Amino acid sequence: MARSSPLFARGSWPETARIADILRRETVGGVLLVAAAALALLWANSPWRDAYTALSQVQIGPASLHLDLTLATWAADGLLAIFFFVAGLELKREFVAGDLREPSRALLPVAAAVGGMIAPALIYAAINLGGPGAAGWAIPTATDIAFALSVLALIGSCLPDALRTFLLTLAVVDDLLAITIIALFYTDQLAFVPLLLALLPLGAFTVLVQRRVRSWWLLLPLAALTWVLVHESGVHATVAGVLLGFAVPVVRRREGPGPGLAEHFEHRWRPLSAGVAVPIFAFFASGVTVVGGGLGAAFTDAITIGIIAGLVAGKTVGIMGATWLVQRLTRARLADELAWSDVLGLSLLAGIGFTVSLLIGELAFGTGSGADDHVKIGVLTASLVAAVLATGVLRYRNGVHRRIHERERVDTDHDDVPDVYEDDTRERDA
Repeated sequence: MARSSPLFARGSWPETARIADILRRETVGGVLLVAAAALALLWANSPWRDAYTALSQVQIGPASLHLDLTLATWAADGLLAIFFFVAGLELKREFVAGDLREPSRALLPVAAAVGGMIAPALIYAAINLGGPGAAGWAIPTATDIAFALSVLALIGSCLPDALRTFLLTLAVVDDLLAITIIALFYTDQLAFVPLLLALLPLGAFTVLVQRRVRSWWLLLPLAALTWVLVHESGVHATVAGVLLGFAVPVVRRREGPGPGLAEHFEHRWRPLSAGVAVPIFAFFASGVTVVGGGLGAAFTDAITIGIIAGLVAGKTVGIMGATWLVQRLTRARLADELAWSDVLGLSLLAGIGFTVSLLIGELAFGTGSGADDHVKIGVLTASLVAAVLATGVLRYRNGVHRRIHERERVDTDHDDVPDVYEDDTRERDA
């Protein structure tokens, strides 16, 4: 069997530049996310903690439509639908027009995402086997790209382009797997009539966007109606966001300059997702009281232990193991100047599972329950431990990464395409 292309090889420059722009926005969102979570923790453990709880439980919305929801529920069901809409747009674009439309390039991140889901779930399930926490097996399966990127920004990491692209793609596939798990395993009661009715506005939305209609006054009401009907069906309402994202076409109808409709929507909605929706959800989901003995009780609970072990050890074993397996099956080698310690650092960084992990915890055990409080402590602790360990590993290699990164920015002919990408193109065409 002939050797395949190196693992973690650079992609095309247009795709790398697009992803770099996404990562810059997600980094800013990650800082806001961490700030919102820290504010919630401080408030929930202050003398004014009752005010935080009262704010979370404020109900707004029309009761006649069963939408008189608490602010915390609106954040989880409503605002996170925007987050998953953007994730759906990004995932579809990656596999339709991005570098991952090539099966050889898609194999590694998809395999790593699957391994990074299975291993944490098995570890958590083994620790909680037969116990009251068994329903939370999916909590440690998610990776929070915004939180991970904020850690990279904080430590001044100069990850090469290929590693950053892999991290983003891994997180996007991770989101798809997470929303699939939510739809299949965390739907208690299913109402078929609203679910079937949801196909009508979803179908109308699809027809309009396939005709490249961009009018918000047409699309937004249809999207909102789809969300309401999916919410009424018993399926978690964030699933509507992914379905709407998948409906948007990626490829332009006519050749010419300018972004396609999916990229246009992504530019419009990603700042709202990263800068507003996710931080607000983090604010309402992270506030757990640890004063008065709550911390000690949490760290003796199998739920907390399972989450920490799943995110820190499970993600590392799953992603490293899947990468090794892909290497063995394809007889590929790591790209030049990269080492297995780089894969270890990325695997540890993927153990930062914040937003979706907290959401699944709420679905598994109920918002505000004792078990949900232990979920929050477990997710926060695991994310902190994973961040510290990843920092140590990646900082060790930061000198090598900086040299690669600087070389990837050299543009001697000033044509706005770095020289290494032109060299890669010539090699592929040869």
